[in-house]
Amino acid sequence: MQKLSNKQLVLMSFMLFSMFFGAGNLIFPAFLGRASGTETWLSMAGFIISAVGLPILGVMAIAKIGSLNSLGNRVSPMFALIFPIIIYISIGPLMAIPRTATVSFEMAVKPYISNSSQTMTIALIIYSVIFFSVALWLSLSPSKLIDLFGKLLTPTLLILLCIIFIKSLITPLSGATAPTADYSEATLVKGFLDGYLTMDLLASLVFGIVIANTVRRQGITDKRSLSYSMMVAGIGAGILLTLIYCLLGYLGASSGIKFGQTDNGASVLLQVMGQLFGNFGTVFLGLIFFIACLCVAIGLIISCSEYFSMNIPRLSYKQWAIIITVISAIIANLGLNAILSFSVPVLGLIYPVAVVLVILAMIDEMIKSKKSIYVWSITLTALYSLVSTINTSLLDAQLDVYLQYIPLHSVGVGWILPAIIGIVIGAIIPQTKTAS
Repeated sequence: MQKLSNKQLVLMSFMLFSMFFGAGNLIFPAFLGRASGTETWLSMAGFIISAVGLPILGVMAIAKIGSLNSLGNRVSPMFALIFPIIIYISIGPLMAIPRTATVSFEMAVKPYISNSSQTMTIALIIYSVIFFSVALWLSLSPSKLIDLFGKLLTPTLLILLCIIFIKSLITPLSGATAPTADYSEATLVKGFLDGYLTMDLLASLVFGIVIANTVRRQGITDKRSLSYSMMVAGIGAGILLTLIYCLLGYLGASSGIKFGQTDNGASVLLQVMGQLFGNFGTVFLGLIFFIACLCVAIGLIISCSEYFSMNIPRLSYKQWAIIITVISAIIANLGLNAILSFSVPVLGLIYPVAVVLVILAMIDEMIKSKKSIYVWSITLTALYSLVSTINTSLLDAQLDVYLQYIPLHSVGVGWILPAIIGIVIGAIIPQTKTAS
């Protein structure tokens, strides 16, 4: 079996970590630590299961099956065509890529300019042009991705975060408070649901093509060796994510007595950085957000461009990269609130389907690739997600009177029962055709 060297595997892990680790990955664990207080480690355990475990399973599923299209074919050819396109558009130019610019703008630029709407609009236009110009320039050489991320951006980001942690030990923060009402009961489950909100599972399905192509560029052509290298890189990235999440959770929790509860993780980090580094803390935090968001933007532009250039080859990789970047820059100028307002229902619709698809891929041998299991579980999950999304987005929760009888609906994971029912029905139906 062909193998990458240990150094190459470490660099691959660094690269994948930096592609995952964006603004939301900074904000969520810090807020979780502040809100759960003395119960931080219990809530963090749940958070890590969903925010680290599910995305790494996604990488392993792609490594195991071969591609997102191959995985989709286990449901149907039509699903294999439509679902990946929905994911790539959603996690790419529609939501995630524009958000990297708007979030980094909020943290790195907004604190230093006038609050007038006109000034803010002009500043966002200028910033998004600069941000996406840099991201596009770096995205046009995907063969250099492992050097860019593995040797430069990820080590820089990790060093900056380590400096914060060391300073927090030298200058202790105030200490943790009792958990808020939301985290005082079922703390582990609440942490799990918070990790679900990072949406990194979708990113893992998108990044699979980039990781596979990067491994191939290192001279690995054997399918088994390719899968092994991707899985090792996924596990390495998962370890790094776990360590950083624990650090951010600790910072949020240990500053609770002095600052009390806040509405979001960005406020938590601003408070912590201000206490540790004074006025320089805001600049320091802005730099961290910029690097983290830039890494994610580059990874997503490359992922989407490689996917569409493979499936719609009439346009080259470079042309797709330019198109995706320009669309992302335009949408970014709608502002963060606008992006979040339409991203929530879209993600609520597709994320449960992605979770079920990955879980089925991981137990593929156990279920013997039985097509009916894939079809029924994905279909029932998608139907529930569609009804639930319409209920919350268009009907002002009027259907809750009926949906409340579905277990776990109230906490946002009511799709679990339909998925299980689909697996059972699919298992009972006689096998007629094995998925390719």
